[in-house]
Amino acid sequence: MSAASSLTHPRNVMDDVLISNPHFVNSTIQGNASWTNSSPLSQALHKFAGDGVQAMQALKESVPERTPKLREDLQALLASFSSSHTYCMNSKLEYPFGRAERQVRDTLQFFFPDAIRQLSSGDGSALDLTLPPEGTVEKFQLGDRQLPRLFNGLWQLCSPAFGAGSPEEQQQSLVKLAKAGLIAADMADHYGDAELVYGDFRNKLPQHIKDQVFASTKWCVFKPIKTIVTTEYVLSAVKERCRRLGGRVDLLQFHWFDYESKEYLQILRELVGISKSHPKLLSAVGLCNFDAEHTEEVCKYMVDQMGEVGIVSNQVQFSPIDTRPLIGVTQVCEKYNLKLLTYGSLCGGLLTEKWLNAPPPDIYSPSNPLNPSQRKYLDMINHWGTWHEFQALLSTLSLLAAKYNVSIPDVASRWVLQQPSVGAILVGTRLGVSDRCADTLKVFGWTLGNTDIMAIDAFAHGKMGEKLSTVYEKIGDCGQEYRGMRA
Repeated sequence: MSAASSLTHPRNVMDDVLISNPHFVNSTIQGNASWTNSSPLSQALHKFAGDGVQAMQALKESVPERTPKLREDLQALLASFSSSHTYCMNSKLEYPFGRAERQVRDTLQFFFPDAIRQLSSGDGSALDLTLPPEGTVEKFQLGDRQLPRLFNGLWQLCSPAFGAGSPEEQQQSLVKLAKAGLIAADMADHYGDAELVYGDFRNKLPQHIKDQVFASTKWCVFKPIKTIVTTEYVLSAVKERCRRLGGRVDLLQFHWFDYESKEYLQILRELVGISKSHPKLLSAVGLCNFDAEHTEEVCKYMVDQMGEVGIVSNQVQFSPIDTRPLIGVTQVCEKYNLKLLTYGSLCGGLLTEKWLNAPPPDIYSPSNPLNPSQRKYLDMINHWGTWHEFQALLSTLSLLAAKYNVSIPDVASRWVLQQPSVGAILVGTRLGVSDRCADTLKVFGWTLGNTDIMAIDAFAHGKMGEKLSTVYEKIGDCGQEYRGMRA
């Protein structure tokens, strides 16, 4: 769901944000506030910055009129950040508003391109980074690239509910991931400041390293486009993603709101054409949340129109409690040589030791609140079966984890990686908030045996596949939960 969709009156809310935020920032100066890097006040200020990122995303999605007042309000907010930066330098304090300032600056450029001549995607300094030797991580072929079978999923940057790291902490996390060989990241046009964060990181790398780091983002269309599809229209969308990333899009994954509106076929044809005519802007094109029927429709259309498929991937939800891809999507992907990039494979962290032998969570508990991903995947578990049955699945995964000296998430990930057509798993990465890099790498270097897979399948699919059928009947094929309609 897009950030703006939760706003009943987005323009009124944004008026309040644009007016109140400069006052809040300036109050830290007027009050002569002081904080340390890990103090409660510092954490509150970083959360405020995260809220600002989300507010600017909602502002862009609400498509307000580009009035002089909007421009003045955004410039006033930037001015308050500038004053705060000076105050922090003079007071020898950590500047807490870096993420928000970058997002506001980007928003101003989005609405008023003449207001800022060029948005810097880095300060020009090179990061000290050496990639590990070949063979450190498992890789797969995607288009003309060899990529790790784990992508850094940056969707958690869309909400401060996942925690809020500073730009410096986020950059340090990305450096550590890259040094471990995890050089591919997945983001989207509506994941808060994810493109800006990754673009800044990539553009600080030495050129020979920068060329190897992989930026995968999305163009998600959630409502009618109300325009004729032209090359110029599609190219402008590509250029906007490049602007935010400060460079090339290595993979642009396309999501479409309604299969009955067939413009998506023309858009995909244009995107593949742009990947050939403008390779410095776009390298490869993929799908996002396309079901089996319409993935095949796209592939047939592309072959008929362009003489080749041209699409390299499809991103779908895939886990031991959501095996819908096995009904048709994996077969279509094998037929047309598409790779699956899977999300939700750890059910937002519910497929971990923490929830083994634990009671079902209370989504409204103030003492142990679930984050947005956990609420989403708890709902998936309820579609799939009971909490008691989920515990039985966790117990099986735990036994296998002990057998291979790994963890429950490693077993769940390994099971997904060994499914047909799966290229990589997208692992949620809370940049600057938590560090699971070393644990994540334990998914490599071993495989589940056939009897192990069968043991997981028995719970994942249920007897005679009834659980798979139940989830499919309740939700529909892959991605239908994001369209609110059935084919």
